[in-house]
Amino acid sequence: MCGIVAYIGTQTATDILISGLEKLEYRGYDSAGIATIAENQLSCIRAKGKLHNLRSKIEHSSLESSLQQAQMGIGHTRWATHGKPEEHNAHPHADMNNRIAVVQNGIIENYRELRKQLQEQGHQFLSDTDTEVIPHLIAECLKETENSSSPFLEAVQKAVQQLQGAYALAVICADYPDEIVIAREQAPLVIGFGQGEFFCASDTPALIAYTQAVLPLENGETARLTPLGVEVYNEDRDRVKKTPRTLNWNPIVVEKQGFRHFMLKEIYEQPGVVRACLEAYLNKDWHPGQNAESSPIQLNLSPTFADNLENIQIFACGTSWHASLVGKYLLEQLAGIPTSVQYSSEFRYAPAPITPNTLTIGVTQSGETADTLAALDLEQKRRAELEPKFQPYLLGLTNRPESTLGEMVHQIIDTHAGIEIGVAATKTFIAQLMGFYCLSLDLAHRRQTLSEERIEQIVDHLRYLPAQIELILETQERYIEELAHDFVETQDFIFVGRGINFPIALEGALKLKEISYIHAEGYPAGEMKHGPIALLDSKVPVISIAMPGTVYEKVLSNAQEAKARDARLIGVTVMNDEQAGETFDNLLPVPEVEELISPLVTVIPLQLLAYHIAARRGLDVDQPRNLAKSVTVE
Repeated sequence: MCGIVAYIGTQTATDILISGLEKLEYRGYDSAGIATIAENQLSCIRAKGKLHNLRSKIEHSSLESSLQQAQMGIGHTRWATHGKPEEHNAHPHADMNNRIAVVQNGIIENYRELRKQLQEQGHQFLSDTDTEVIPHLIAECLKETENSSSPFLEAVQKAVQQLQGAYALAVICADYPDEIVIAREQAPLVIGFGQGEFFCASDTPALIAYTQAVLPLENGETARLTPLGVEVYNEDRDRVKKTPRTLNWNPIVVEKQGFRHFMLKEIYEQPGVVRACLEAYLNKDWHPGQNAESSPIQLNLSPTFADNLENIQIFACGTSWHASLVGKYLLEQLAGIPTSVQYSSEFRYAPAPITPNTLTIGVTQSGETADTLAALDLEQKRRAELEPKFQPYLLGLTNRPESTLGEMVHQIIDTHAGIEIGVAATKTFIAQLMGFYCLSLDLAHRRQTLSEERIEQIVDHLRYLPAQIELILETQERYIEELAHDFVETQDFIFVGRGINFPIALEGALKLKEISYIHAEGYPAGEMKHGPIALLDSKVPVISIAMPGTVYEKVLSNAQEAKARDARLIGVTVMNDEQAGETFDNLLPVPEVEELISPLVTVIPLQLLAYHIAARRGLDVDQPRNLAKSVTVE
């Protein structure tokens, strides 16, 4: 979950590396460092903590002049896995002669064996990390390749063949000052193509200020970047010809645009995200009564992907898991398909029995979530030799179709959310929900489980959503900001919901935990009396999602049970509801929408409340402690 950048060209490398790390700090901010080469000398500088500490250290370092002369180098921002977040564990790591430097994202699973082997050969280590074995290993391999035509490249290739685990790495060597070698295995790494200059990063936000021509490396590939071009090699060390693709992202999307935090900006971008999804997914020319081949939804999925479909299983983690719970409700209630939602990390070690005619969906905003990719890989392998009805059909739901997920699955639903910088997911959650609504409607149409008139009615409700979300933002944010003052010292929260809004209670609790560090739990409202009610007293606020519909009266009744235990009640409910006004101490009103659509509006005030409580507590909203945006390690 670390951020990697690399640059070789004609500009000052240090400036580009720091700029790239700024765009990747959401991937890790325990420590940071850069290494450059100028006049055949390797210069490395590292700092504990946020990136501004590294920037300050560079400005006051005796190495500043050599760093500013360099036109090639590598950089890293760290989320600690092996070794505490201290300067000696920060990347880049070097060999004993300070000639080779490496940055890495991932985990080297056999580093202990390699470290012991290298120590027996006389190598000394200065850190507690798994990464440090790599430059030492490359130094040993260079002894074997020094007479080859490409000694540095071949040394790195020989070294990575000895590594076990998931990794992306970039390597430089002072003895080969005109090349950077990179390698990838189960961790993202992207090359950027400029005019007479080349870039590398673990995620595209670091590149879009400089280029929109990119080439993701695939598993097992290595590449050499020189001022003259890029060479890519497969795992057999054969050179392969590949064509870059063009990103359609604008650099302005990674700026705050006047907002205090990226998270708040991204909350406000949600009406636009919903509009983008509607524009991409809905068939404007469809009307009830047309021929059966015309669909109201345009997901560009195979016409036969739902043939004989009997079951759906979904793999996801975190916020994506909550979105998938809403998806389960929709797929079962609209399309009539039994659906299970699995924690990706748990499925790998206790896979469910194989069922025939099953669609498997992987949900990950980044397309790089290690546990979800591993679960999909396991499912594909264990079905591979079975009869046709058990063959896997893999579908991905992601914000990054160019990701590893996009390479792995048969088809992708692109959620069109744009780059999300804030670690706590907001607009990508809404976009995932939209993907599930559209998939469910598409399947309902194919399977004829809903009438065309009912589908048209739901689609019409979805079209009103952008304006309804804008109304919440315009009328409620200031009130929620003021309400947040009351909870700065609160230590526990309970969130409750029922039916399709139970996952929103879970998501509201997660948002509060992630960025405010307040303990919060989400429960089905009907389960409160079966144990959690023991937690309640005047110090534990209860946020209840109470939207008109099949469970409305039940939720209000459950809220009264909490009120009888002196809990402060906050209701997410429709505007001007007299009964809710009598029940709750505070209201977070939303527009009245059909219960089926309500998760898309009920989550908005919960996002705002979590944001303003965290901001009022003076916390780093965009980069909460211990978290990273893309969890690319197990």
